Amino acid sequence: MSESKAVIFGCAGAELRPEEAAFFAEHRPWGFILFGRNIVSLDQVAELTASLRDCIGRPDAPALIDQEGGRVQRFKPPLVPQYPSGADLGALYHVNAEAGLRAAWILSRLHAFDLYPLGITVNCLPVLDVPAPGGHEVIGSRAYGITPAVVAALGQAACEGLKAGGLLPVIKHIPGHGRAGADTHYELPRVDASRAELSARDFAPFKALAGEAMAMSAHVVFTDIDPDQPATTSRRVVDEVIRSEIGFDGLLMSDDVSMNALSGDFATRTGAIFAAGCDVTLHCNGNRAEMEAVASVAPVLSGDSLRRARAVMAAFRAPDLSDEAALRDEFEGLMAAS
Repeated sequence: MSESKAVIFGCAGAELRPEEAAFFAEHRPWGFILFGRNIVSLDQVAELTASLRDCIGRPDAPALIDQEGGRVQRFKPPLVPQYPSGADLGALYHVNAEAGLRAAWILSRLHAFDLYPLGITVNCLPVLDVPAPGGHEVIGSRAYGITPAVVAALGQAACEGLKAGGLLPVIKHIPGHGRAGADTHYELPRVDASRAELSARDFAPFKALAGEAMAMSAHVVFTDIDPDQPATTSRRVVDEVIRSEIGFDGLLMSDDVSMNALSGDFATRTGAIFAAGCDVTLHCNGNRAEMEAVASVAPVLSGDSLRRARAVMAAFRAPDLSDEAALRDEFEGLMAAS
């Protein structure tokens, strides 16, 4: 662990290339993330995650994915079912709160049934963003609801379902992406709401789940807190909001450093992410030149970041003994009732 760099990388395709393996062996990322381009079959994914871990000599290195359901689902039919979105769970919650919470837990447990045998150990959910009028649809149906209490309740159930299945969750996008009027993949959003408004609405679900082990930052400028930098590269947002007001002391990873919301070359972006106080930077697309620039700046894990990374590793648990078939039947019944 002490030799791992504070970075999570993706790889280019469905198999690990020799040159990629050599690069990862040299730079020893803390973990890896998979996307649709990396998925052909279940057996192939299991081989890929094993190869990634083998090349850095860490059989427990975290392997991440975004498998929410709805339109953000890297594994798709026929490999796994098409799962409902966060908004679908929220709709059930509004009809029957107990059923909605149960469905959120079961959906995460089903994700774990799908992912754990393949060597994937972290699922980047729940989305704790609270959409607001004027917010971009990049969140949209991914959100559980439009009130902090509903988002927090369903998000907590989702976290517990993942942990029951041997995976860890990542709360995102801290401290809140719901008001952003642009897609951060393409441009930098600016949110002009007052800090009091943000505290009451946007930050609230993250505060409720501040004890989770990992969080992903938002590439969003909050002008009343730091008019110049998005949360990901803002020391003020990280210190005053994420660490202090929200009270999150887990591993803080950036959202993807290659998103166009961030500016500058990749070394500059990466340096700004660490200067702001993020523990780990995330680079997703497998582009070798970009990864080399990121790796040239990413530090070895140390200090509080190393402590938090170790806490993540200590938080993993073996899956419970839930009956998969029974849970799938129950889930279908719950969603049919909505």
